[in-house]
Amino acid sequence: MKQFLFVSLIAFSTQMLAQVKIPVGTVLPVQLNSSLRSDKARAGEQVSGRVMQDVPLGAGRKIHSGAKVIGHVVSARPADNGTAGEISLRFDTLEIGKHHIAMTTDLRALATMMDVSEAQIPESGPDRGTSENEWTTDQIGGEVVYRGGFVAHGSNVVGHSVLGSGVLVHVAANPGLKCRAGLDGNDQLQPLWVFSSDACGLYDLPNLSLTHAGRTDPVGRITLRSHRGKVKIRGGSGMLLRVIGTAP
Repeated sequence: MKQFLFVSLIAFSTQMLAQVKIPVGTVLPVQLNSSLRSDKARAGEQVSGRVMQDVPLGAGRKIHSGAKVIGHVVSARPADNGTAGEISLRFDTLEIGKHHIAMTTDLRALATMMDVSEAQIPESGPDRGTSENEWTTDQIGGEVVYRGGFVAHGSNVVGHSVLGSGVLVHVAANPGLKCRAGLDGNDQLQPLWVFSSDACGLYDLPNLSLTHAGRTDPVGRITLRSHRGKVKIRGGSGMLLRVIGTAP
């Protein structure tokens, strides 16, 4: 009887989550499941990633780590005869169990698989003698995480560490790169995983430009262009997607 009640509560919770909108301004920390290449991608091809940290939604609700983010290729152009490669994407569905939530997202930040890995290694290098809960690590964007404690931007505390998964911080504006802070009054702590509060744009992808982040028309369409050759984003790369619209 207890097991039946527990399963029923989980099913009810999942159903309720699938029926509500994700608040505008919610950040989804996502790791790509596979590589993206402008010379092999085809329009309509599915692209997916995994949410890497629990995402609080308020009122006790959350999107659990491991939920699937689904998108598709809008268009792809291989590099040819001096023409730069380009790929456009949309990430428009959150899959939780058997439920799907439609959403519109833009891209706040994108970093390589190596950056993601390095952000999870202590400043002093691998150390088997020190618990992970006591490590000090550097976020993509430069902030410092004192595991089991707080997140520092210089001398300012901007949030706190979440043991075993990431950080919760207030998203900060980055005027130099035209990234905004909280949207629509959504200034709650956001799960930025391995990224800094003001992380914005592309990291260690010198051959690429983010020519459209999806914030303006065409809303939700993310376009990456190569300065030379093809666009290639390896599986395991990390992204911050921000929800700018949802539907039940």
